[in-house]
Amino acid sequence: MRFLVDECVGPSVVRWLRENNHDATSAYEDCRGWEDESILEKAYSEVRIVVTMDKDFGDMVFRMKLPHRGIILLRSAYCGPSKKISMMQKVLSLPESDLSGRFVVVTETAIRIAGIVSD
Repeated sequence: MRFLVDECVGPSVVRWLRENNHDATSAYEDCRGWEDESILEKAYSEVRIVVTMDKDFGDMVFRMKLPHRGIILLRSAYCGPSKKISMMQKVLSLPESDLSGRFVVVTETAIRIAGIVSD
């Protein structure tokens, strides 16, 4: 799968995705300091799912109805690198069709998928 990992998620998740044969770009490496809307637009144009911890992406998708290829929102009280990777392992056990074009919220105990499909 193709991902754009937001700056707030960190380099460990980008490395892990790459090591596990995913096409992952890093906002920190490629577009540091960009506004969230520009990150979303870049991911959309490159057909990438955004991996973030920033709830503002939900506002952009649900309220502003901006186009996207999918959002994975990681939510945790403590979210160090190993926890983020653990949550990504959990969500990537789902079929790609459950992630593509959807808004997915991942916590330590649950995965919620909203059926927002955007083209």
